[in-house]
Amino acid sequence: MSEPSDTTENLIKRVKAGDAQAFERLISEHYRFIYKTAFRWLGHKSDAEDVTQSVCMRLADAVTRFDGRSKFTSWLYSVTLNAVRDLQRSRERQGKQIETVATLARVESDPDQEDQLRVDDIWRIVRRLPDKQRDAVMLVYGEQLSQAEAAVIMGCKEVTVSWHIHNARKSLKDLL
Repeated sequence: MSEPSDTTENLIKRVKAGDAQAFERLISEHYRFIYKTAFRWLGHKSDAEDVTQSVCMRLADAVTRFDGRSKFTSWLYSVTLNAVRDLQRSRERQGKQIETVATLARVESDPDQEDQLRVDDIWRIVRRLPDKQRDAVMLVYGEQLSQAEAAVIMGCKEVTVSWHIHNARKSLKDLL
């Protein structure tokens, strides 16, 4: 005879007490809910899978902060929606990065430009930027890190990295 099914409430209590099997069970019981929610918002299977994995990883820490004031599924929905928004913001930043690189490439390939700049020349100019601007550009565009990752490395806030990149773009326009 099989054991009676744990309620979500009991599983959460067990997870908070450090029960790894309860966490696995909680995830398996709600995995489809997370995926369906992400898919509805994103409309792409691979994106929904990415968000679902992200939410599952977040839940390892986040479930300990669930206070029971709302239904678990309502809380889980908001965690999932936050992960969806994070992915959308990340894609938006990537789009802006691609647009900036494309702009630099257009400058490079402009036949009217007397001195055609090669990519190496552009990076050489980037290296001459003020330290913080150079670091931000090198980390985000050269190393392909997110602005959040660059902020950790630079020891500043993400918005500061964004500001340094903004100023670097203005400086590069003048130098190019």
